[in-house]
Amino acid sequence: MKTKMSPAAKLYVALIMIFLYAPILVMIFFSFNSSVSTSVFAGFSTRWYTSLLHDEGTMKAVGNTLILAVSSSLIATVMGTAAAVGINAMKKKWIKRATMSVTNIPMMNPEIVTGISMMLLFVFVGKLIGITDALGFTTMLIAHVTFNLPYVILSVLPKLRQMDPRLPEAAMDLGCTPVQAFFKVTLPSIMTGITSGLMMSFTLSLDDFVISYFTQGPSFETLPIRIFSMTKKRVTPDMYALSTIIFATILILLLALNLSQIHGEKKLKNKLDREVRE
Repeated sequence: MKTKMSPAAKLYVALIMIFLYAPILVMIFFSFNSSVSTSVFAGFSTRWYTSLLHDEGTMKAVGNTLILAVSSSLIATVMGTAAAVGINAMKKKWIKRATMSVTNIPMMNPEIVTGISMMLLFVFVGKLIGITDALGFTTMLIAHVTFNLPYVILSVLPKLRQMDPRLPEAAMDLGCTPVQAFFKVTLPSIMTGITSGLMMSFTLSLDDFVISYFTQGPSFETLPIRIFSMTKKRVTPDMYALSTIIFATILILLLALNLSQIHGEKKLKNKLDREVRE
């Protein structure tokens, strides 16, 4: 039975939406300002988007960010999927609970603690093996994979629990090896969870600042760090344009994630309906 919202509840929801999205709308609005003013709108123009495209430092940071986000999300997805399969196959509950508790530490731990601890670890290991400049792309990649792993595992595990465990066994009874049964039966059944984990990892890696700030090297700068360095000077509308592009990118990814989940749920429901009718 559906309950009707009271006028006070509607007003409360409206105020929450305004407080959440009004700053973003203002930012998008002023990114099309024709003047350098960040408070007075002088006319519509795309000059700041054009100026942004001609900023070599920012474009290099965009490329670095995309390379890091794609690499870390792919590695985290492969490792997280394998870890989720292993955790799901554990027989003893206390081992499974202990493993999940350890796995969730990077997700629950404050980012500044994770960033500082990983920076100290990388510097310490670098001194042990004789590397003076230990921080760089490799250290940032390891750090991003580390904090992305729990999200992939938590996206894949529910799909493994929803899957009928007898399906891989039936595939092996029909002649498949365990590896073939995984790729032909298990993998398609959990693909929506893998896709969700991949997109979430990419989004988190794309806009991470704190951990990236502590694990970056002098030769590799990501977009969030570039934006932070820009805020130390006078804020110009090209920064609004940059933030607008980031917001639009993340919004598209979230919409794609939600659509993939809806499609997966409909596909599963149709499959169950066919099995019931048969």
